[in-house]
Amino acid sequence: MSVDEKTVRRIAHLARIAVTDDEVGPLGAELNNILAFVEQLGAIDVSGVEPMTSVLPMAMKKREDAVTDGGRADDVVANAPETEDNYFLVPKVVE
Repeated sequence: MSVDEKTVRRIAHLARIAVTDDEVGPLGAELNNILAFVEQLGAIDVSGVEPMTSVLPMAMKKREDAVTDGGRADDVVANAPETEDNYFLVPKVVE
């Protein structure tokens, strides 16, 4: 895949990067080099490689999945102007 001048300007626009006319050529060359490298990576056979989260073998730390109220209701409503039974009190806005 080759990146042309129009594509470089579109990418710069989408990335909100100001690119001058002098910078379009070198930027296009850099993008083409990056895409060529990615194509090289795509040619590597990784069918026998297990997915991993780290280069070191380790088990992920897990906690019990339990639903709680957080035990912090008083802290949550502490700065509210008015509360009742750990609920926010707001003025009625609908008649």
